[in-house]
Amino acid sequence: MKLNLTDDTLQVELNLWEQFWAVSFKKILTIPLSHIVQVSPAEPTSNWAQVRAPGTFLPGVIKAGTYYNSEGKEFWYATPGKDYLTVELRDEPFKRIVLTIDNAWDWVNRIQGEI
Repeated sequence: MKLNLTDDTLQVELNLWEQFWAVSFKKILTIPLSHIVQVSPAEPTSNWAQVRAPGTFLPGVIKAGTYYNSEGKEFWYATPGKDYLTVELRDEPFKRIVLTIDNAWDWVNRIQGEI
């Protein structure tokens, strides 16, 4: 997974396997910086009441794809051994994007510096 910051967007680029596990036909998720409400290195709560549609979930291994809960639609790509990056959004199809990446704190600081 690659993250890119442009002048006015955050881009999340998924490789072929990440697209496969997330059941995502989009290679690049593009989010206008003006639609980012908050960015955090905190792991959001995840519970049994979330509906996966479509995606992959293997406890302790991977949570990837589109999930629905009482707060709306979320995109997850989380695997163990990396840090969480949680991006809260407005005026977007996803209310939240949750990723696990290396150097999440660096990305939090970079994104916050841009928004």
